[in-house]
Amino acid sequence: MSSAPTASPNRLIAPLTGAAVALGDWSLFALRSVRGIVGRAFGRRELLRISVEVGANSVGVVAITGMFIGMVLAVQAYGQFHTIGLETSLGAVIHISVVRELGPVLAAVMLAGRIGSAMAAELATMRVTEQIDALACLGVDPVKFLAGPRLLACVLLLPLLTVLADVMGLVGSTLICLKVYNIDSFHYWRHTREFVKVWDVMVGLGKGVAFGGVLSLIACHRGFNSRPGAEGVGRAATEAFVISFVAILMIDFVLAMLANTAYSLLWPPASAKVA
Repeated sequence: MSSAPTASPNRLIAPLTGAAVALGDWSLFALRSVRGIVGRAFGRRELLRISVEVGANSVGVVAITGMFIGMVLAVQAYGQFHTIGLETSLGAVIHISVVRELGPVLAAVMLAGRIGSAMAAELATMRVTEQIDALACLGVDPVKFLAGPRLLACVLLLPLLTVLADVMGLVGSTLICLKVYNIDSFHYWRHTREFVKVWDVMVGLGKGVAFGGVLSLIACHRGFNSRPGAEGVGRAATEAFVISFVAILMIDFVLAMLANTAYSLLWPPASAKVA
C-alpha cells in the first residue's frame, strides 16, 4: 500500500530556523547601532542632515494624512452616533482613537514609506558600489557610522511627527463635527476632556519612539544586506517598507495590550478598589 507523502521535519523547521537567525542578526545589528549612538561614532553635521530629511521634509505628508484621517473618522462615526443620540460623544471617541492609535501608526507608516525606503536604497547603493567596504578599510565601523545617526534621528523626530499628526487629526475632526454637523461645542469638548487623559498622549508618544527605532533599524539592516545589482537595491527598498509596516502593526498590538494592563494596575477600576 502506498502511504501519503509526509513533510520531512527539516522542511517544517527550516523556516523557523531562518526566521530565528534573521532575528538574531537584526538584534546584533541593532546593538551595534545603539553603540554607535552612545560612542558618538558620527558627526553632528551628518545627524543634522538626516534629521532634516526625516523631520522637516516629512511635515507636509504627515499633516495632510492626519487631517484627512480625522475628517474621515468624523464622517463615518457621525451617522452611527447620531442615530442613538450620542453625537456629542464623538469628540472623546475620535480624539482618543487618533491620539492613542491612528496618530502614531499613520506617522510611522508615512515615515516607513518615505524615509525607510530611501534609507534602504541609499545604504544598498553604498553596499553595491563598495562604499561600505571602503569605510571598513579605513577603520570605521560602517554600522555605527551610518546606522547610528539614522536610528537617533527617527527615534527623536517620529514622536514630534506623531504630535503633528494628532493635532491635525483633531483639527480635521473638529471642523467636520462643529462646522458641518453643527454639534454643540460645549458638550463636544467636555466629553473630550473627560475621556482623553495625559496617559493617552504619553502612550501615543511612547509608540512613536518604538516605531521610529524599529523602522529605522529595519531599513538600515535591509540596506546593509542588499543583494548586488540594481535589482537588489530595489528589493531592499521594498523589503524595508513591507517588513516595517508589518512590524509596526505587530508592535502596536503588543504595546496596546501592555498599556491597557499598566493602566489597570496603576489606576484600578472603582469596583476593584471596593473589593
